[in-house]
Amino acid sequence: MKSFPIPVVAVGTGSQPEEEEELVYLEMPKDMDTYRAPRLDAFDDAELNAQVCATFVELRDAMNSRRISGEPVRIDLSNRSAELIAGINDALGEGEVAIMISAPNMTRIQETAFPSIWRVLAYDEMGNLVEDAIEACSIPPRVISAARAVAAADVDVPPAPPGVMNSPALVHELLDVVGRRQDKEQAHVLNLTLLPLSPNDIDHLGATLRMGSVSMLSRGYGNCRITSTAMKDTWWVQYFNSTDKLILNTLEVVDVPEVALAAQEDWEASIERLGEWVAIMMEDY
Repeated sequence: MKSFPIPVVAVGTGSQPEEEEELVYLEMPKDMDTYRAPRLDAFDDAELNAQVCATFVELRDAMNSRRISGEPVRIDLSNRSAELIAGINDALGEGEVAIMISAPNMTRIQETAFPSIWRVLAYDEMGNLVEDAIEACSIPPRVISAARAVAAADVDVPPAPPGVMNSPALVHELLDVVGRRQDKEQAHVLNLTLLPLSPNDIDHLGATLRMGSVSMLSRGYGNCRITSTAMKDTWWVQYFNSTDKLILNTLEVVDVPEVALAAQEDWEASIERLGEWVAIMMEDY
């Protein structure tokens, strides 16, 4: 997967310079695939079809058993044939959320067309695949742990450049919130869209927060690009319309932004849809 720079755009009163200039501070994924529904037609190979169905039944039953606890479900695919994995991938399809983790291990995570079910691929330093799994959960737990692994509650704040208006106060507020928060607390959101921010403000925020290890693209509510920062539990979240125009720019202090999470209703619906998929596939043999 390629990585392209995405501008962190300032909006609001006093945010636009007289001459247009590009501001690039955080990298986010851009060339990720959009939603693709899973196949419902039968595979040509009856044995392959049976193996894919068996995997789906295994996944559905495991998800059923975790309805109450809500613990993640994980199915390791590393010991399965390349043909079977290809069939599973084709059947699962691709959903609306894609995630890249750059550290401590390069990891690609793609939501499937069954919400709350994710494909997880991890690589070593040489680019060799070292982990291949299906995970069922609101979001794979490693997203949070990876973001925190390279972040700190107290970050170095560079001197504010001339012309800043609100960034020093925003940084102070973030440090205060991050220093006091506990896991799973409700999100603390700073809406940058409503604030007067100059390009120097954005520059100062970018230099303070810096790029984290996790970047996400969610197409569930338009086009939402999310990146972790070097400040613990602090995420830069940007919402774009269909023409890729920034319409909402926020900083969120939270375990992980809600827009990237699958809901409990998604979990329940996916259990039902897995059963329907298996029933349809088995009718053809």
